[in-house]
Amino acid sequence: MQTFLVDEDLRLDVKLAKILNQSRSQVSLLIENNAVLVNDKAQNKNSFKLKCGDIITLKTLPKKEVSAQYQVDFDVKVLFEDEDVLVLNKPQNLVVHGASSVKEATLVDWLLSQNYTLSNLAGELRAGLVHRLDKETSGAIIIAKNNFSHQKLSVQLQDKSLGRIYLALIDLPLKEDKIIINKALARSMQNRIKKIALDESSFNPKIKAKEAKSAFMNLVGAKDVNLIAAKLFSGRTHQIRAHLASINRHILGDTLYGYKGNEAYRVMLHAYFVYFKHPKTDELIFVKAPLMEDFKGLLETKLLIGENDEKISLESLLGGFDSFI
Repeated sequence: MQTFLVDEDLRLDVKLAKILNQSRSQVSLLIENNAVLVNDKAQNKNSFKLKCGDIITLKTLPKKEVSAQYQVDFDVKVLFEDEDVLVLNKPQNLVVHGASSVKEATLVDWLLSQNYTLSNLAGELRAGLVHRLDKETSGAIIIAKNNFSHQKLSVQLQDKSLGRIYLALIDLPLKEDKIIINKALARSMQNRIKKIALDESSFNPKIKAKEAKSAFMNLVGAKDVNLIAAKLFSGRTHQIRAHLASINRHILGDTLYGYKGNEAYRVMLHAYFVYFKHPKTDELIFVKAPLMEDFKGLLETKLLIGENDEKISLESLLGGFDSFI
């Protein structure tokens, strides 16, 4: 069991969503299944009003036998694993978790097919997922094997001690070698799949928007391909893609956000490094996700650099971002 001291008067589902960094619909599963106690008494009403000083106790939901929804015919590279945490190198064009619109095997299906024990804080469809990656995006993704680790890692997402550094190939270099974009993201009214970045001049209080902040850095450039690095301070859907589009820069292959090149690429975005404090030992862990062959091939042929180039080393990327953040 885990306990949390309430420091503000809020609805139970709202406070628990903040603590666990999960949606209210996801934490409602815990509440409705009597996995949440308030002052040692089971509380199964989402709307229960908490008071400052209350104690929330979170019990572990009983594990259910869950199997993959679709047949899995692919493999995923394991980058780091112990009894609490798993870090994978997600291939491009792989959906992370199931939904009514998804009619193919997902990363969660692969995890289930490998008989991993996973956290269920986010529900069975999102078993183990601490964060997510877009279908087209490749790279490092963190999986929690138990609810204790999931909650600890979710707190790190909130306080930014869990970090991600991405590499992206874009059509034009950034106008400045280093830039921070702090623009809220909202769903496009013209295309419900797409996100739009709002600055002060375009802000509309009627539009539901979420704060989002990204840092970008030029690395290597050529005529029609430019390598940049990106660091997230929030984890919104399509955040990097929408922020770049707001400054008229586009990831190769990202036609949804305005890429107009003639060559057919997938979205050339890769989560290259993740770092986090181990949920039990507090050891700071860095994990590198090797580039996929299509990304690596463009680096070598278009930019004449290899994956071991100093410009994309962990030390260089961390130092570059630290110098202006």
